Amino acid sequence: MKIKVNNVNLFYEKSGSGTPLILLHGNGEDHHIFDELSKKLRQNFTVYAVDSRNHGESEKTDDYSYETMTEDVYAFISALNLGKVNLAGFSDGAIINLLLAMHHPGVVSKMALLGLNLKPSDFTEENIRFISEMYEETKDPLFQLMLEQPNIELESLKSISVPALVIGAEFDLFRPRLFEEIAAALPNAELLIMKGHEHDSYVTHQDVLYPNFVSFFSE
Repeated sequence: MKIKVNNVNLFYEKSGSGTPLILLHGNGEDHHIFDELSKKLRQNFTVYAVDSRNHGESEKTDDYSYETMTEDVYAFISALNLGKVNLAGFSDGAIINLLLAMHHPGVVSKMALLGLNLKPSDFTEENIRFISEMYEETKDPLFQLMLEQPNIELESLKSISVPALVIGAEFDLFRPRLFEEIAAALPNAELLIMKGHEHDSYVTHQDVLYPNFVSFFSE
């Protein structure tokens, strides 16, 4: 389905019944990375798997900022009259999720933050070098986005009271201890490190988080 919000057409899939749960994918991906997980989650929730602007079947624009994508999601929630919702975001989707909780705390019930970074400097030197090389080669604004945004101060997380599940991979793209620092800064957070996994190996076309999500979002 498509809906026009915040002056952009967003594509989304809706399935299941129960409390709304919005799934937000990462950079350069679309909602299909959650297909296997959605099939299980729809037994417990009304799942909204959304393509961010400039991704998947959503409209292409010149605006690639996380702030704008955050306002897209807020407008999406408002347009569908979903009230307070649960959100699970991966990578870029987690950034959007966190910004939504910061700017519009009244609409977020609980949030799962998967593979989240707060600044480009959170990438390891090896990974930021790779992203820089890819941008120089392709001039793809999605690579530029990761080089320039987000810019969230760790201290600012202390004002977010929304219950959070912070999830990261043992072999993620970011500097060690980042996820521990994020979970410690959020007043109402729990931390899960996926042992033996890389940044997206526990997310993309996987359903391993299903029991964790049911437990966390159903409490």
